[in-house]
Amino acid sequence: MTDTPPVGGQSAAPTPQPSVDLPAGPVDAPEGPPARLWDRMRDDPQYAPEHLALEAVRRLGPEAVQWAARARAEQPGVSADVLADQAARKFVNLARLSGAVSGAAGLPGAVIDVGVLAWTQARMVLHIAAAYDVDALHSDRATDLLVLQRVHKVAESARLALGVAAGRERADALFGLGGQRPLGRVMLQLGIRLAQMAGVRAAKRMVAKIVPGAAIVLGTWANSSATKDLAQRSRALYGTRGNAVPEPRQP
Repeated sequence: MTDTPPVGGQSAAPTPQPSVDLPAGPVDAPEGPPARLWDRMRDDPQYAPEHLALEAVRRLGPEAVQWAARARAEQPGVSADVLADQAARKFVNLARLSGAVSGAAGLPGAVIDVGVLAWTQARMVLHIAAAYDVDALHSDRATDLLVLQRVHKVAESARLALGVAAGRERADALFGLGGQRPLGRVMLQLGIRLAQMAGVRAAKRMVAKIVPGAAIVLGTWANSSATKDLAQRSRALYGTRGNAVPEPRQP
């Protein structure tokens, strides 16, 4: 699967705009962050959550919209709450599996684990939004992700950070910016930022994933617990919005 190129060709804006047209066929979304996103986050670890949120809306939003439409067609009369439950169960199970599989691979494995977890959680949030008829393609979903995943406390600071990250993406596409920093320090910073996004807040928890034996158990518990909490927050947010007048797409 080829990666979506950076947003260098888009017009300058605080956050990139959603696509208007959906693909005709099912969307094959990646199970984890695509390679170019990993490169972007490694080169700019300070804004790793923002880069992940932007890419998640671009790549996972269409999948979420199509999933909700397909689920409603296959389950006539199904309620939004039931669809949200289905999405939450699916992605909590995926998060649990992620912790069991990659927890014992050392620091690089721990970084991959929290990156895949943050991506899986973003996928779940967008599916829950779609379950409540909230536009999963709207650029505001990236803001929601950062607030729901507690990277930022309020939407305004999340939007500002997303604007910075989007600007860095454009600059990287135009000028090929990329730091030459010690890999170990970059990996640690990247792991901490992604762990914060994924709800694995304590640094000791991520480091403990490196310890043989305890890694798998701790990874499984931490991933599923953090994802369940995020699902509850997402349902509380979108369950209310789903009863309101749909928000307009940005032009």
